[in-house]
Amino acid sequence: MSQLVRSTQRPKVLFICGSINQTRQMHQIAEQMPEVEPYFTPYYVTGILSLWKKLGFLEMSIGGHKLSKRCLDYLEQHKLAIDEGGKGRDYDLVVTCTDQVVPNNINAPLILVQEGMLDPINILFHLHKVFRFIPRWMAGTAATGQSMAFERFCVASEGYRDYFANHGIDRDRIVVTGIPNFDNCARYLKNDFPHHGYCLVCTSDARETMKFDNRQAFIEDAKKKARGKPLIFKLHPNEKVERAKEEIEQWAPGSLVYSDGSAEEMVANADIVICQYSSLAFVALALGKELHSYFDQEELARLLPIQNRDSASRIAGVCRGVMEAALARANARRLSAGLTPSVETLP
Repeated sequence: MSQLVRSTQRPKVLFICGSINQTRQMHQIAEQMPEVEPYFTPYYVTGILSLWKKLGFLEMSIGGHKLSKRCLDYLEQHKLAIDEGGKGRDYDLVVTCTDQVVPNNINAPLILVQEGMLDPINILFHLHKVFRFIPRWMAGTAATGQSMAFERFCVASEGYRDYFANHGIDRDRIVVTGIPNFDNCARYLKNDFPHHGYCLVCTSDARETMKFDNRQAFIEDAKKKARGKPLIFKLHPNEKVERAKEEIEQWAPGSLVYSDGSAEEMVANADIVICQYSSLAFVALALGKELHSYFDQEELARLLPIQNRDSASRIAGVCRGVMEAALARANARRLSAGLTPSVETLP
């Protein structure tokens, strides 16, 4: 057996971020890999979609200018090394928050990390499965994992491993690691949010992403489920804030409305949580809150992210394993070609 060899330089890893939730997860994973040179980029697209971005057609998504700017602000605030679009250097590994679009300039092994809850399976998902020319992004996050472009897919729980495998993803590529923002929901119980004992209503960006949402009916239903408890609304970060506030004031006057702040901490202090397809349902379920969502409660319990408190470290371990395997393959090719790798030898 040939010896494993390693480059004398630190491996370079590109973390493709997205929403603030996705960006925080990428940041936490990178913190568990002190042996690499980490670089970060907002989520980006290539090819015809880059023209769509310039024309403003992607503003409802993490590929748009608005959420890219929000991601850049986070990266700059935390003084992280930025390489927008991954154009500045060659990488040994790429870790991405989603594979709805896989940029065509990725030439390194790819690790996919589940963000949180997925969109429900829809007709576009099934059409993509049959007619592969229909792009994954049209099916939303329901098509997560369908690119098959990754070496490993790090998921939240055994339930999700079964879920993805049942939808055609190679089970051997799926690794149950947990996901950083949802692996220790108990930490949100200690917070400075000033309110307690209310009904928290988490809205969605369905309308901004071209889906149907009867906001009046949703608010009226929330008022019934609150059973007289004060209503607090947490708006989705991608929503049109002024429109949402006007609607809430019209149909639930006097309610408190937050467009920013920690939604997880708001869940922690609530008695009742109402949402649609938000990953906040997992926080509510983990903390034993009365939960109302568009998902079946038993299904949510099966999919609930494992509360292991070290998923970022586990994902970092998966990344190391993939880099080691890629390095071994590269060295084997060089040795079989009669080349001597210009690197140091590991014991």
